[in-house]
Amino acid sequence: MSSEDAPLDKYLPQNGNRGYRVSRYDLNIEYKMSSNRIAGTALIEGYATESRDKFSFDLSPHLTVSKVIVNGKRPERFVHRAGKLRISLGHKRKTGDALTVQVNYAGTPKPINGPWGSVGWDELTEGVIVASQPNGAASWFPCNDHPSSKAKYRITITTDSPYYALANGKLKSTRTKASQRTWVYELNEPTSSYLATVQIGRYARHQMDKGDVPMYGVIPPRLRKIFDHDFARQPKMMKTFTKLFGPFPLDSYTVVVTDDELEIPVEAQGISVFGANHCDGRRGWERLIAHELAHQWFGNSVTSRQWSDIWLHEGFACYAEWLWSEESGGSTADVLAKSARASLARLPHDIVLGDPGPKHMFDDRIYKRGAIMLHALRLELGSKKFFELVREWTKKNRHSTVTTADFKRLAANYSKDSLKGFWDKWLDRKDLPKL
Repeated sequence: MSSEDAPLDKYLPQNGNRGYRVSRYDLNIEYKMSSNRIAGTALIEGYATESRDKFSFDLSPHLTVSKVIVNGKRPERFVHRAGKLRISLGHKRKTGDALTVQVNYAGTPKPINGPWGSVGWDELTEGVIVASQPNGAASWFPCNDHPSSKAKYRITITTDSPYYALANGKLKSTRTKASQRTWVYELNEPTSSYLATVQIGRYARHQMDKGDVPMYGVIPPRLRKIFDHDFARQPKMMKTFTKLFGPFPLDSYTVVVTDDELEIPVEAQGISVFGANHCDGRRGWERLIAHELAHQWFGNSVTSRQWSDIWLHEGFACYAEWLWSEESGGSTADVLAKSARASLARLPHDIVLGDPGPKHMFDDRIYKRGAIMLHALRLELGSKKFFELVREWTKKNRHSTVTTADFKRLAANYSKDSLKGFWDKWLDRKDLPKL
């Protein structure tokens, strides 16, 4: 394999592509609910980062490409095979040259199967859910499907008019023609492809809070009363996290509740998606409401450049659960950290937090161990300095990508003593350190 085609990520070596940077995706999608058929046109704007005559995009084999145009001309050749759309221009583009790629495609979108289950575009009983972490974006549009590649989005969805269609960003316009309705969304914050989403269902949208960050619910009308109770404390949660983590990184926040049950909720840029089972009328899933909200800072705005650093997403989101418990009158973060450590002590110690491997990337032990380490760092630095560090982290890296090494360098500014021993025992060893 040539260096120009070497994998971007050892955890997902088949994902991501070299040689260019995408600045914007303009996606125009028509979706037929009855047949689960998609017809799309993707206009991808970017520039070459290397001098080369070949470029690739990730795209599911369940979708068929009918036309490719590059900078207004048909390329010499394109081949769509094994999840890659490979384009040969016939001449080299120089570093810095603009690239505008149009891809017309259609087919029956299906989730992409992998070690972590099925991810991407999936059918509900009556509707669609798109949950793409870590490699499902290619199930519905051609992309550079790797978290290190962030871009802006314009998403236009046309579907049957009884259904509500939601995508990332601001709703710019809607129009109805015959039995179809078109929704146009604009997302100007740079976003990784796995966080781009479409949600379609028999939903109604209502505003939950008119505070500094407007919050909305997109839910089945039958769940409205239960939803209002179970998510009632989310505005207070937002104020708490804004105080602890810094300003919310987006203009608004939307919670979707599907009419189907879901095993776990999922995050997208500016959106969290829960199942009907997460509305129980008892606030029984409030910790997950906190978890998904926290991901808007940790994972969505500040995104790991490599999947090996997944603790930067999940450790912080899990720790946010404990911080909310502490704020809302439940157990303190200290009590919950000690309890979590006691539970982990009874499980196998066969993973390294700083590089768990693809098999264990979403292991609950990564979530908990990451959160425990953050609490240990809080004890090490003191609460005042710890939260100053967190707020500088989210401000300095807003809408960008980061590594564990970046976090370690920033944390060094908040400690009088070297933290090398701390990182060694928490990030690089399998043994579980004591608190």
